[in-house]
Amino acid sequence: MSLRILKRLAVLMILTGISHSALAASAGSGGLGSVFSKGSTSVGIAVGSGSAFNDDYTILGLGVGYYVTEGLELGIDFQRWFSGDPTITKVSPQIRYVFTQAKTLKPYVGAFYRRTSYGDFNGIDLDDQDSFGYRAGAYFSTNNTVSIGAGVVYEEFKDCPRFTDCSTTSPEILFTISF
Repeated sequence: MSLRILKRLAVLMILTGISHSALAASAGSGGLGSVFSKGSTSVGIAVGSGSAFNDDYTILGLGVGYYVTEGLELGIDFQRWFSGDPTITKVSPQIRYVFTQAKTLKPYVGAFYRRTSYGDFNGIDLDDQDSFGYRAGAYFSTNNTVSIGAGVVYEEFKDCPRFTDCSTTSPEILFTISF
């Protein structure tokens, strides 16, 4: 992903966060909890672009998480890559821990497993692919229900062909609404 695209995505996420802050605050838990507290449910949106198979893609995704204890989230993410060939679908169960002690900037670490499925590619049925990865970054809490975060994701692919780079490292920008 180019730096220009990342900047556009960051601006989009910030503008989306600003425009939805009032809605999220009024639809939230009414002050009964905070974004990372036990029993909170979070919903995240993914919008972006990517490249694979020498083609460019538009990426849309949705993630849902549940805080089983203060700062510890279990969740699942779903991404669909389209406008390229083949279509790509990614499903990722994950775990994330947010260090909630700080007031404004809250660091996080996490791990995930990902199953990637591919549509038909020029008449060839591609095998699904498994990967696992780690992430680290920080959230900036705008209020009790909305958080914006940024970090780095490392992903390693299983059963990778010999002499092929089997890992990726990429930035992530997060926009999360909790209720």
